[in-house]
Amino acid sequence: MASNDLTPRMQQIVLALLNEDGPIPVKQLADQIHISKRTVQRELEYIPRVLKKYGLTFCSKTGTGIWLEGDQDQIEAIKAELEEDDALDVSDRIERQKRLTLEILKDKTLKKLYYYSDLFGVSEATVSSDLEVVKEWFHKCHLEIKRKPGYGVFIEGSERNFRRALRVFIDENIHTEIIQEMYEDRNQSVLNVIQNKSERNIYRILDDDIVKRVTACILRIRDKRILNLTQDSYLGLVIHVAIAVNRIRRQEIIEENSLMTDGLRNDQDYDLAKRITKSLEDEFQIQIPEIECAYICLHIKGSKIQQLNIDEKSRSEIEESRELWDVVNEMIDCYDDSIAYLLKQDEEFVIQGLIAHLKPTLVRLTNGMKIQNPLLEQIKQDYPVIFERCRSVAKVIEGRYGYEVPESEIGFLAIHFGAAEVRMESRKESRRKVNIGIVCASGIGISRLMSSKVARDFADRVELSVYGMTDLSPYVLSKTDFFVSTIPIKEEADILYVSPLLPAEDMEQIAGKVRRCEFMPKKQDNQEFTIQLDQVNFIAVQIKNVIRLMEYQRVNNGITFEELLIAVSEKLAAYPERQSIIQEDLMRRERLCSQIFPDLSFALLHARTEGVVKPVFSVCQTKDGEPFSDPYFRGVCVVLIMLVPKDDHEVENSDILGVLSERLIEEEEFLDTVRHGGKEEIRALVSQYLNQYFKHYLDKI
Repeated sequence: MASNDLTPRMQQIVLALLNEDGPIPVKQLADQIHISKRTVQRELEYIPRVLKKYGLTFCSKTGTGIWLEGDQDQIEAIKAELEEDDALDVSDRIERQKRLTLEILKDKTLKKLYYYSDLFGVSEATVSSDLEVVKEWFHKCHLEIKRKPGYGVFIEGSERNFRRALRVFIDENIHTEIIQEMYEDRNQSVLNVIQNKSERNIYRILDDDIVKRVTACILRIRDKRILNLTQDSYLGLVIHVAIAVNRIRRQEIIEENSLMTDGLRNDQDYDLAKRITKSLEDEFQIQIPEIECAYICLHIKGSKIQQLNIDEKSRSEIEESRELWDVVNEMIDCYDDSIAYLLKQDEEFVIQGLIAHLKPTLVRLTNGMKIQNPLLEQIKQDYPVIFERCRSVAKVIEGRYGYEVPESEIGFLAIHFGAAEVRMESRKESRRKVNIGIVCASGIGISRLMSSKVARDFADRVELSVYGMTDLSPYVLSKTDFFVSTIPIKEEADILYVSPLLPAEDMEQIAGKVRRCEFMPKKQDNQEFTIQLDQVNFIAVQIKNVIRLMEYQRVNNGITFEELLIAVSEKLAAYPERQSIIQEDLMRRERLCSQIFPDLSFALLHARTEGVVKPVFSVCQTKDGEPFSDPYFRGVCVVLIMLVPKDDHEVENSDILGVLSERLIEEEEFLDTVRHGGKEEIRALVSQYLNQYFKHYLDKI
């Protein structure tokens, strides 16, 4: 029966029905055997007629499902026959179909069924059946498998959709264990990883020589953007380029797209893509069209990176991106309007978190690129409230750009928002950062993977350092709270021995140690104690300056926004050049994201500026206590100014002024006093809050 009357697809459906005790909805059956509902419905047109010959009746009922009826002995006999056939076929059917998909992606030129039959060692009938399965996958990517009688099989669709399909396939089939084995040392060839796998593994279909040489070309370019790619993005880049080189060597015609290349030519990642292209041309002695360079650039732009290192130039570009600021502000408001104000003051979250994350996310969504999130299920399980809030945040992106945001991307948003909430809470508690040492034989390799995982889970609760065996000096031992190691350490210290891949039980042990250490006094030696004394003295001086130099002025209700900036800057700086700098920086920050809060009845103008050399807190009220008449102020009656100098102490100064920002919405007395109180009343509360902050600061060190 199985071989003569039913196709492999029909066998799957019948066997699934025979294994059911009662009716099953068509959609549930389709999901169970991993094909579409439409495909099942199409096959069901033929199945009832075939089953009649074997004494089985096909039954269906709207709203209930479908099922089979017949003599129980006959049912068991047919089931045994189908299961025997299935055991012979299913064991490698799915793997073979993946290989067929990759082979078509690798070389989409016209091929006869015999070509694939010979390649996989199966009959042409089996290849034909497999093509029907993979046809569904290609259709989802807006590509069509076409058969031309007498000639063979080919793929039809645009180059853009073909590249999207290639990216989807890579993302679907890069398994964690493959990545982790090669990630210990990126100098190891991808080829070595592939060769260690079973002969049936899908990567065996890639050309060994091409993969090896592509890897060498990419590794020769010691660019931090490549070295900073995540595990799956790096391997995906290698596979993407290897398939592209294979197609060019076969002289396949690649559609040019001047709109795409012109749009990317001035992109900062295009130069890196050109360097990769030049390296490939020299290695393979081929001419690579510009469109391939554009696709490599697009792959890099849409890749996830391990960490964000934003220099001043990048920061300026981000700060000037008004559209991204608008989207991010809307996302934060949507997340939780009760804490939105505080989240917007967290520059690390807004600039290095959301804005920098949003740029590659939009590239991926625009170009249909999927991204894997290995932490997705853990995030949904451990942080369900944050994840559900981020579903709403994703709706902002969908509403703005029209792209549906997948759960993997929502998971990454949850990481950023979750870390920001942890930072916000940690400012209110007397915690300190825990100093952890990650140890492996050399200080490179697997320790880097371990360090990334610990940093990802504990965010700013820890300070991480990576050491080799020879790096454990007395000073290192004295300042480290505990070590995480995969190898025996002879030095006397608090050491937690773990598996290199840090499974859940190891991470829980690390979490326990972090919780204990962050409320204990910090380890220190004489040298560090001297440094801390200098730091404490610096913080004390800065707090004293904020209190003593607090400016207070009252202005006419009719003053305009620009006139107020002039009046404020004249109070805060003696020299016209510095006054101009303060005005420009406050105006620039206000253009990015308005800091006027009519619901709270105050405006907060703040900026990093070279117009001051000390942190500044200043209050500007209307003379009669009534709101400003300029519509720009939207009914507020007090403007607060906070300025942080552009120097090496940005973090410390921002933390000091950040205390006052938080108290504005946490303490009603403070908000009421800055609106209607006198200078000394305001100064008294500023002194009280900064005194509390200083005591907490001393407790933490």
